[in-house]
Amino acid sequence: MPKEYWDAVLRDQHGRVRNGVPIQQRRLSEIPRHVLRVWCRRCDRTVEIQTSDAIRLHGPHAIWKDVGKRLLDDSCQQRTGRLEEDGCWPAYEDR
Repeated sequence: MPKEYWDAVLRDQHGRVRNGVPIQQRRLSEIPRHVLRVWCRRCDRTVEIQTSDAIRLHGPHAIWKDVGKRLLDDSCQQRTGRLEEDGCWPAYEDR
């Protein structure tokens, strides 16, 4: 590919990677949103919790990935009995 092509790709705003830590790896106290949402890619179930409630229940230093997985797993309907397949497959909203 010509050099001009790659220059155009790198200048494209839609192709840029976001700076910062992904939301699922942030502590609850670092997330400015009012409502946190996690959904299961397996069963398409969505769970929401207010950030203030999540902090009250799990503490301000809890990682959203751990809290979200726990919220999904607490009411999971997809139990297979096999450890590698068991439970929900969480996806975190990062918009």
